[in-house]
Amino acid sequence: MTTSFRIGVGSIFIECNQFGGVPADLPRFEQYELRWQGQVLEITDGAVGGMLSALSDRQIDIQPLIVASTCPSGPVTRECYDQLKLELLSALARSMPLDGVLLALHGAGAVLESSEATVTVSQGADAAVRGGISPIDAFDLEADLLRVVRAAVGNGVAIVATLDMHAHISEPMIRNADALVTWETYPHCDVFETGERGARMLLGILDGECRPTMAIAKAPVLVGGVLGHTEGEGAFPKLVRMTKELMQLPGVLATNLTMTHPYLDFPGMGGGALVVTDNNVDRAVTLSCQIAQRFWEYRAELEPVVFTPAEAIREGLTIDDGPILLVETADCAGGGAAGDSVASIRALIEADLYQPSLGIVVDPKAAAWCHQAGVGTEGTLEVGHQLDPKWGSPARFTGQVVGLSDGTFLYTGGIWKGTMAEMGLSAVFQVGQVQILIASRATYDWADEQYRSLAMDTRCVKFIVVKNPMNFRIGYAGVMRQALILDTPGPTPATIRHFRYRRMRRPYFPVDAQISMWEPHTLRSKLTEQ
Repeated sequence: MTTSFRIGVGSIFIECNQFGGVPADLPRFEQYELRWQGQVLEITDGAVGGMLSALSDRQIDIQPLIVASTCPSGPVTRECYDQLKLELLSALARSMPLDGVLLALHGAGAVLESSEATVTVSQGADAAVRGGISPIDAFDLEADLLRVVRAAVGNGVAIVATLDMHAHISEPMIRNADALVTWETYPHCDVFETGERGARMLLGILDGECRPTMAIAKAPVLVGGVLGHTEGEGAFPKLVRMTKELMQLPGVLATNLTMTHPYLDFPGMGGGALVVTDNNVDRAVTLSCQIAQRFWEYRAELEPVVFTPAEAIREGLTIDDGPILLVETADCAGGGAAGDSVASIRALIEADLYQPSLGIVVDPKAAAWCHQAGVGTEGTLEVGHQLDPKWGSPARFTGQVVGLSDGTFLYTGGIWKGTMAEMGLSAVFQVGQVQILIASRATYDWADEQYRSLAMDTRCVKFIVVKNPMNFRIGYAGVMRQALILDTPGPTPATIRHFRYRRMRRPYFPVDAQISMWEPHTLRSKLTEQ
């Protein structure tokens, strides 16, 4: 007869940016997903859905904890994190005794050190435009959460967590989890499957089939995700394939390539591979160091070619038809930015185009004005840089309100596929040939769902401003003519050459292109005796 286990399942999931964006509070989690107790068992997608699906094949007594996830942002407020952590620990206490715990985490979470913490400009306004921003003080969310969960359940309870492949994996995470597994695709399309893998890993531990030991070796490479796709050609797909080939070796339980979210500021960040072996930590160290060395060798191929908005528009006009995507990655809500930049929109309007084009910006004040004025109203609006103003100044546009919406839309793909999302009061404001979607809240970009929700046709335009560095490859596949990566001010740039870290110390690429002597930053599991 199959042994029945008692397993707690929960999640606090967010990707944070210490260089900008708006801090995440509890209403921000409520905007996306915040579930308690029995509501957790209703989840059918995402990493938690994958976990529940894998556990349903066995006689498992599933103990629901909490599931809290939201769009990337600035760091989580201390009050919000303390409340979510308290709720999770309270649910754990009610669920004891447990045999195991499954947690769906991101790995790039950060929590404000204090309620008064703010981002400061370190080198003046001009430096801010080029990225010379001092990061806000914050602590590692996942490191803290795994520490307190381990303290709550004790060393005899197995803990397995799933992570985004852009996780910053730290020593407390390695020390307090029995195993960590990461998503393996970017754009992300294996979140559910990773939840299943995490659950199977936990069941293997509980069944006595494996005794995981872990190691991660990191190269001092900090790059944005623009060239971090995992399929096709390029340096990163090569690294992915090398990493997965290690799975063929005896005693290897999991291999996970990671490209650290570079908009954090923690010691020891870098790209590398997390290797999980069956009770052989030295083997895990050796294999992870091999991938770290290759990561360093491919570093230059991970830095993209970028254009100013004006250069990209001139280049796009030499290309027949459209749409041409203007990828304003520096204002990516999916990386924690506020979404309030008008750098690309300003350039489109200044270009005085005769072809229709689309842009998007978050500005609740401008959206409210449009709703009060009504469709058909003409006027002059001040738009942009109201939420995270250090990256630029508002623009004044004269045009007409041509569409209004409550901002609700349905994700058709990605990590929130099937989830309803809310931009808040939203409007379409037309300036010449440029239609501007003005939203009240930042939302994660997958494809063109936000535009389509306001009847903005992305198939029949010349230029489209998109603000995600990767998802457009799937979201606009078969539609886009070409994509051009922009170099604009913002907290999620395509290159971090201009960033000034406090805790992450030099040397690191791309600031230091050549480092004569370096050794991988290696962390290893200490839970070898079970």
